[in-house]
Amino acid sequence: MKPATALTIVLSLVAIASAQPPFSVVSTVDAPAIAGRPVALDAQGKLLPWPFPDSVGDSYASHFLSQWTILQDQLERQRLPYFYCCFAIDKSSFELTPDPNWANSTAYLRAMLEGFVERLYPYTGDRKTLTLLEEFVDYEMQNGLTPDGYVWAGVPYPSANPGAKRYSGWSHHGEDYVEPHVIGEDGYAYVRLYEMTGEKKYLRAAIHFADELAKNYHSGDALHSPWPVRCFARDGRVEGPGMGPYSANVLGPITLFDELIRLKEGDIARYAKVRQAAWQWLADFPLKNNVWVGYFEDVPPTMGNMNNVIPLELARFVLLNPEKDPDWQTHAKNLIEWVKTTPKWPKYRVHGALVTTEQGDGTNFCCNQPNQCCDSHTSRLAAVEALYFARTGDETYREEALRSFNWVTYFQGLPGEAHAPFSEQWWFTDEFADGPRRLMDAFWAVPEWAPSGESHLLGSTSPVNAIAYREGSIAYSTFDSDSTDVLRLDFEPTTITSGGRALLPVSELSQDGYRFDRSTGILRLRHRNAADVRIVGKGGNPPLHYVTFDNPHRMAGSALNGEYPPGVIAWNGDSWHIHVPSGNFGTFNLASVQSIASLSLLNHTLFAGIDVDNPGTATARLTIRCGDNSELTATLKPRELKRLRTAWHAPCEQVTFNISGVPELHFDNLALSH
Repeated sequence: MKPATALTIVLSLVAIASAQPPFSVVSTVDAPAIAGRPVALDAQGKLLPWPFPDSVGDSYASHFLSQWTILQDQLERQRLPYFYCCFAIDKSSFELTPDPNWANSTAYLRAMLEGFVERLYPYTGDRKTLTLLEEFVDYEMQNGLTPDGYVWAGVPYPSANPGAKRYSGWSHHGEDYVEPHVIGEDGYAYVRLYEMTGEKKYLRAAIHFADELAKNYHSGDALHSPWPVRCFARDGRVEGPGMGPYSANVLGPITLFDELIRLKEGDIARYAKVRQAAWQWLADFPLKNNVWVGYFEDVPPTMGNMNNVIPLELARFVLLNPEKDPDWQTHAKNLIEWVKTTPKWPKYRVHGALVTTEQGDGTNFCCNQPNQCCDSHTSRLAAVEALYFARTGDETYREEALRSFNWVTYFQGLPGEAHAPFSEQWWFTDEFADGPRRLMDAFWAVPEWAPSGESHLLGSTSPVNAIAYREGSIAYSTFDSDSTDVLRLDFEPTTITSGGRALLPVSELSQDGYRFDRSTGILRLRHRNAADVRIVGKGGNPPLHYVTFDNPHRMAGSALNGEYPPGVIAWNGDSWHIHVPSGNFGTFNLASVQSIASLSLLNHTLFAGIDVDNPGTATARLTIRCGDNSELTATLKPRELKRLRTAWHAPCEQVTFNISGVPELHFDNLALSH
């Protein structure tokens, strides 16, 4: 999956590792900092989230929105229609440089990114998230499929050579090969993208992937899975360096078959037969012997190097689809506990948060010591535990998920002391797609964790293909007419309709209707006969739009002068400079270099608020004025971060910031409304 995780590298260090004492399966590492950021603890000494220790919702949302901001910036600014596996971070400028020495654009990044956007789009209502995902997938369809006439024809290659613009596999393993489990993951992502966009080219591609998987299915046993972990695309041969006959990850193909069967698309009779056989193999072997191997693209085939991805993704699947597994609760719990107790790799307790590393064989493991990396894997564990709580009500798993998710938040943005093992590079698969998509499961599973005072669609059993937020209203549509959705609202709904027909309060969501909790703002609803939903109520705030100072990108230290972003804000004088990620901000932000600074809002925009960080050692006082009528004052302790909201109702042309007590303050996430 990533360069330093490669067992080839790990095993090259075996002489060093063998001189070290064996690792503990679980050890306590109550470090004072995580990723270089000082920890915040509650009265019981348990870990609180970063950067808003008093707000789980703001911290979690800040995490996945920051990761998306960086991902979007890299795609747009570097104009890469694909992603290198890894980027190095310049510690002074915080610019990202692609690593030219490792596998390019790993295939499961596409599936992970789809999963991220499937949750992010309805949460934000930003259609651009879908547009960028489509561009990313379109590039693969044009440059990353195997040739016609192959045994594995017209399916995605799993990776490319460093810097290559076309895929053919990574020559470290051998040229021209495929990884069938990834074909399944990619195919499922393509179907879901079709469901979000209506573009049938993605559905047609997914059907073809499923046909190739069905055609190349073979009965498995304890040493051979239904599809090999890696084989040559031209003739399907498994013999050769880097190839291998076993991957426990049959869930990728199974989810693709399931979705096409549900849609009644493709050769559903054949899919059903192969799907049942693959599930039976899963039940007969990995679910009994716990041989969870065969996932990452940079690891040579081995029956000893286990990983957490396959068992935890399987646990997530059965928790979300209990009707597909009569033993879903037993299987989910056993899989979670296996990951938490296996001696194949170490785990750590950090102020009550359980942190899991990625993979290992009992002697060698990936990855670094705790608090340097591996947030995506802990995010996955926390997500499955949160979903287990949501399904069973077991509070133990809710608490475990909360603390582990809190640990994950310390890695948001570009923290200076986080990095991949044995190097200074970062993994785009983990940091900016896989980890955030699983953190978004937190709000779906436990909607009370979502930010209060805002309205968001947090989760749905069907992909959302349109959504619009307004003050006191939300209108959206799902791909399926039958869907169960969960939202958190900043207003009280008075009318909820689906297909123009009113939904009524119900005690259970086995039928059309809704349940609303006034104390939390949590709305759960079921609509079975129409895809469109409209929620109208009283109260609420206008939806906010943010200027993040990451996009459009400006180099660190550059002055903001004139319009930025164009048509939105005009920056006055030389009072404002782009500042690198530091303090309580994980992404690029804004520094004021004068005690009085101002900006002009264009097009009758309302200044709704801003995040302010005091990086100094003295108390700061900030006064924000809107013309002559509105004023907001805040006091910030040393190294304190505050999220300020104005509650102003009228726009003004000029906003003035008056700073006293410290040389400068840092600002981010400037909030605007209309």
